[in-house]
Amino acid sequence: MAIRQILFRFRLFSLAALLFGLAAMPPASMARELASPDPRDLIRAAMDHWRGLTSYSEMTMIIHRSDWQRSFSMQAWTEGDKLSLVRVLEPKRDAGNGTLVKDQDMWTFSPKINRILKLPSSMMSQSWMGSDFSNKDISKSTDIIDQYDHRLLATEREDGHSLYTIESIPHEEAAVVWGKEIVVIRDDFVMLRQEFWDQDDILVKEMEATELAQMDGRTVAARVRMQKIETPGEWTEMAIDAIDFDIDIPANLFTLSNLRNPRR
Repeated sequence: MAIRQILFRFRLFSLAALLFGLAAMPPASMARELASPDPRDLIRAAMDHWRGLTSYSEMTMIIHRSDWQRSFSMQAWTEGDKLSLVRVLEPKRDAGNGTLVKDQDMWTFSPKINRILKLPSSMMSQSWMGSDFSNKDISKSTDIIDQYDHRLLATEREDGHSLYTIESIPHEEAAVVWGKEIVVIRDDFVMLRQEFWDQDDILVKEMEATELAQMDGRTVAARVRMQKIETPGEWTEMAIDAIDFDIDIPANLFTLSNLRNPRR
């Protein structure tokens, strides 16, 4: 079965949703049957695996620094690869802060100032909520699929799975931050690792799935860690506490009105 057929039948989500690493899993044997999978299709499948059709998740984000640590409890909704909403539940002082992504646009809301801010493209590389994730990371842009050229660097076997290492280099005219990205994708389309390299071929930061789990009947990256290379003692983790897939999404969920005044 070709990867493109798999993608047609299995458009999936994760992480917070993250967003972060969670979705329906096609049988691993399908990927293992492919002697030479197309790297672009593998990335497309992994991004769909990261997102999915629809999902609702409850997450914990931990920001660790050398002299302090903060935790946030959040909830997130996603629909396809164009719509996502993340809302902070705790701590109390941050409750109600939200982030809405629609297509290429991103808005944030702070109840303290009762203001919605649309983020310009110049702010997409900045930190999201003081974490090691950028606004671009949270939006889970699919730029890497269409604005990069992809090359399969290696195929390895580990714990009964095939692991594919892919190098992605942006097109010359692409308006992207990174000089290249390197991803490691398992044969069940779980993205295990993503490296971000600058224009001088220096590794800047990396994201790694540190824990996999079965949730709602699917294999997911239950915990991912983002870490900048220049500050090895600092990192941000996103942990999925619970997730439901293929849920019904209210028509008004991904709106600016709901970002400001959540419907109950």
